[in-house]
Amino acid sequence: MNDANNTPPLKVKSRTLSWLLKNLFNTWYNSLLTIICLWVIFVFGKNFLYWAFTQAQWTVVTTNLRLFLVGRYPADLTWRIWIVLGIIISLSLVTWGVLTKRFLPQISRWLSLIWVLSFPVVMWLIGGGFGLKPVSSDLWTGLLLTLILAIVSIALSFPLGILLALGRQSDLPIVRIFSIIYIELIRGLPLIGILFMAQVMLPLFLPSDVRLDRVVRAIAGLTLFSAAYMAENVRGGLQAIPRGQKEAAKALGLNPVLITSLIVLPQALKIAIPAIVGQFIGLFKDTSLLAIFALLELTGIARSILAQPEFLGRYAEVYLFVGVIYWVFCYSMSLASRRLEKQLGVGQR
Repeated sequence: MNDANNTPPLKVKSRTLSWLLKNLFNTWYNSLLTIICLWVIFVFGKNFLYWAFTQAQWTVVTTNLRLFLVGRYPADLTWRIWIVLGIIISLSLVTWGVLTKRFLPQISRWLSLIWVLSFPVVMWLIGGGFGLKPVSSDLWTGLLLTLILAIVSIALSFPLGILLALGRQSDLPIVRIFSIIYIELIRGLPLIGILFMAQVMLPLFLPSDVRLDRVVRAIAGLTLFSAAYMAENVRGGLQAIPRGQKEAAKALGLNPVLITSLIVLPQALKIAIPAIVGQFIGLFKDTSLLAIFALLELTGIARSILAQPEFLGRYAEVYLFVGVIYWVFCYSMSLASRRLEKQLGVGQR
């Protein structure tokens, strides 16, 4: 009995020791490098923990936590944000269960439609109207604005990028040339320049009685920029599909639209999942550039908090907290991507 109970821990210790000897201490220079890295981690970790627990003033975060999360959104209407959060969490859990645990397989075919239908409900709750008190977009600040900018831009740039990728491979010269010019032109410009044109120059080309909201202009800039890179990611997946599949589908009598939508595009998107999610992560982080244009998203609201007289100079605490928020969302997207890849068998032989 005692031997049986002691065997699993001994096996775990043996495997751990074997892994350490094989990967970290297999040669003298690897052993030296491992020791140096451990020493650097120890010194940095010790100094960081000492600062975090003895010198840092975390009251700048706790006092302004509401500003970080929802900014200047009216306090008496914050219940709407909680409902929105509940909707998103519920749909996320159901989606995770369907994709990874085969939970409620009967609704899997309707999942995309449910997400699409939830979007206008969420925007109605946030912005108001139709029976709810309207809330100006100028009050959408903090993490709330960051998520709105990222989610809407991702939702719009994804189909636009697919259309551009298909257009670049189109047999119609006008469509192909337009797609190539758009993709190469946008990819040759920095994002900050496109955002500047969307915020400052776009109103100059509109009639004097038309005034686009600043948030709408920001979303337009992010969408147009991201769609060009999305198109190249999708095009890489399209080029990975063997030509023989298209020829076989033609032999079966399928027209080009059915071949693309039912055979080529699903496989291409499956192959391009890592690149597409990487583009989504980059877009989420790129929203921080809008702080330059006085849009108080997460980074912008952090700058306004640092302007408070009682919190002057608390840069480390504020930006560390902001960095943790960005990391949580980006890592969540990366984790979801890996789970989806595993479920679909991407990269597996």
